[in-house]
Amino acid sequence: MLSYQHAYHAGNMADVHKHALLAWMLDYMIQKPKALSYMETHAGRALYDLRGPEAIKTGEAAQGIALAAKWFAKDHPYARALAKTRAVHGPDIYPGSPQIALDTLRFEDELTLAELHPAEVEALRAALPGVTVTQTDGYAMALSRCPPDPRRGLLLCDPSWEVKSDYDDVPEFLRKLHRRWPVGVLALWYPVLTDGRHKPMMRALHRQFPDAISHTVNFPPARPGHGMVGSGMFVVNPPYGFVDEAKALSRLFARV
Repeated sequence: MLSYQHAYHAGNMADVHKHALLAWMLDYMIQKPKALSYMETHAGRALYDLRGPEAIKTGEAAQGIALAAKWFAKDHPYARALAKTRAVHGPDIYPGSPQIALDTLRFEDELTLAELHPAEVEALRAALPGVTVTQTDGYAMALSRCPPDPRRGLLLCDPSWEVKSDYDDVPEFLRKLHRRWPVGVLALWYPVLTDGRHKPMMRALHRQFPDAISHTVNFPPARPGHGMVGSGMFVVNPPYGFVDEAKALSRLFARV
């Protein structure tokens, strides 16, 4: 359960998809003067070294952000997040979702992160001093804190999916969460896999949330036999303009 470490996969094409949409949603939401709450159930680290042994071993960043960085205009929220991280930490550092959120949110906004892996928690706390980081089950944390204060906000659920029960548990988790926090933007990242194990979960989610948006992109496997061939984001209560932004991202991924 605690074997997954995202350092091996940081900056891959799935990260490009997930983080580009996340950065856009947060940037859109902070345009209103009202404060917001941001939560993550599976935060991982804030910063990843793409020259580190983990990233070099898989080569996923070389097939991901190294190719996609030029896709985005300099004023795109994702491009701004990348530039800010690299200006402070160096050109080979990639921001995880906690860093993207911290760099986007304002002083009045609330940021709460959950992570179970001890090494990831240690790295997260070292990178983001002062941010609330709880070493606990992220699903339980989110349910215990909802509805949050401020009530307006976004939650990112980004499991490793190494626990097969996640595919059965996530629909019920989102159902409970939405019941407690009906106005929250609930964003779920999921892998698009060759074996199709994500499909029953997606059918269940669409039955529960018929007005939600599921956006997927496809890309070649990172290496021969690798099962992930795409990335998906399922968003309940998507911000205005999300569909257009997702379509623009689809056009960029069509270049792969």
